[in-house]
Amino acid sequence: MKRNRSSPPNVDRRTNAAFWVTGIADALAVGQLDVPGLFRDAGLDFAALGDPDARFAIDQVNLLWELALARSGNPAIGLVGAVRAKPGHFGIIAYALMSAPDLLGILHRMVRYVGIVSDAAIVAVRKRGDGYRLVLTVSPGSQPAPHQRFAFDLLRFLSFCRWVTDTELKPAAVELSHPGGQSAPAFAAAFGCMPRFGAAENALVFSAADATRPLPTSHDRLSTMHDGIAAEHLQRMSGSPYKTRARAVIAKRLPDGVPTRAAIARALAMSERTLHRRLTEEGSSFQRLLDETRQELAEDYLARRELPLAAVAYMLGFKDQGSFFRAAQRWLSMTPPQYRQRAAAFG
Repeated sequence: MKRNRSSPPNVDRRTNAAFWVTGIADALAVGQLDVPGLFRDAGLDFAALGDPDARFAIDQVNLLWELALARSGNPAIGLVGAVRAKPGHFGIIAYALMSAPDLLGILHRMVRYVGIVSDAAIVAVRKRGDGYRLVLTVSPGSQPAPHQRFAFDLLRFLSFCRWVTDTELKPAAVELSHPGGQSAPAFAAAFGCMPRFGAAENALVFSAADATRPLPTSHDRLSTMHDGIAAEHLQRMSGSPYKTRARAVIAKRLPDGVPTRAAIARALAMSERTLHRRLTEEGSSFQRLLDETRQELAEDYLARRELPLAAVAYMLGFKDQGSFFRAAQRWLSMTPPQYRQRAAAFG
């Protein structure tokens, strides 16, 4: 009799990209662990790391972290390896990140394309005072995500930003939701500052000066091309969160005018009612997602000083500059020219 291999209904079907899991494997290898053995015991195919299109189940990746912690006895396992980030560890989105105008552009691209890395992760960028917060949320699978995952993901992103900026970039603050304990000094050494442990969110905070400083790898024309490639790749991923998929379609269609919910639903091959339900399940709505997407793109485009304000208004789907200025005042608490003057002061 053949064994029934159908998955039980409670199995989480979300996944991580092979390039990201390769980074985890590399980091655990630095810790002198038997990585192929860990993969085998976690139910992961180690050989599949060589397949750029492979995806790894979230539950098994979480189990991988739990096994690594148990066998190493090190609560800070993976941190040393996470510091050694390479562009290859960011796969197809590396080029979109590298060609951004500044660090703030990288942050907004992570918001847009995190679904390529993991369809269980949600990234948000929030302006707080004189700085920007990158907040990472990972939806739990069958079991909650181990805290090593949050620290690793944030540190790997920070390390990539250090590589791109060619500086020893130090965040203004680091917030981690788990207790630090005796391993706190290891986290402080890796991040460049002592994290605030037991925080409500897992986040990196960057100063406005660091966030708006031009990148040496910035390239406007290549940025447009790489954004298009990443957006198309994300749209093809049927397993990514509906919020992420809808955001990518909205961003692509804005230059043609403000897309309707019906148009976005058709692009995602679903009814308006289904789109509404899916976004509600993910804590959002179409109007909120549209507004958030326009705001994120506005900050990105305004950082590109060579773009005329009329062009920015057009790319965001506004009929005239007056409408754009009123929206910018609501989003940024200042006009677009004031925003650019402020950014130039920190450049």
